[in-house]
Amino acid sequence: MLPLLNFSKQIGSPFYINAYPFLAYKSDPSHIDLNYALFEKSSGIYDAKTKLHYDNMFEAMIDAAYFALEKAGFEKMPVICSETGWASQGDENEAGANVKNARTYNNNLHKLLLKKKGTPHRPKMVMRAYIFALFNENQKPGPTSERNFGLFKADGSIAYKIGFRGLVPSSASKDFVLRGGFWSSQWFVALASAVVLTQFLDL
Repeated sequence: MLPLLNFSKQIGSPFYINAYPFLAYKSDPSHIDLNYALFEKSSGIYDAKTKLHYDNMFEAMIDAAYFALEKAGFEKMPVICSETGWASQGDENEAGANVKNARTYNNNLHKLLLKKKGTPHRPKMVMRAYIFALFNENQKPGPTSERNFGLFKADGSIAYKIGFRGLVPSSASKDFVLRGGFWSSQWFVALASAVVLTQFLDL
């Protein structure tokens, strides 16, 4: 790990992590507050060691990475969440995997990122994250949740309503188009400098 961190430092690369409160909640729903995992109102968690209070699990996960990097001697390396999301469907034993929670998580994550604030440990380091995923992976093996993280279904239709405008659902053929107004709302492009995905789509 250290050689990779040294290389990242040399080229000025951030440290990327996948942060999934859903997976943590699914593994222990009896002891983890669902509201804490969904960015909803809760008593939060107080870390006696760091004297920091966390209103949500996502920020706690990001700070855990920062603390680990500091211990390894990379205190100036920024952390970016390369993947986060919530499954809209799951097996009977996959607690919390439903449309309501997926919508709540992604909506609240978006609101948090738009505030352009940092974590309790790094308040001046603006949080950045990428929602996983744009489309459901309908042929992916494993539990049902693994195939249902998308904002869209595999056929191009919307998995659940979450603020998109101007989308024409279809069977993912050439008729699947994004019309004016969809990108203008910039629902999930919380970073103004982000490159529009459609520039790379071969429709």
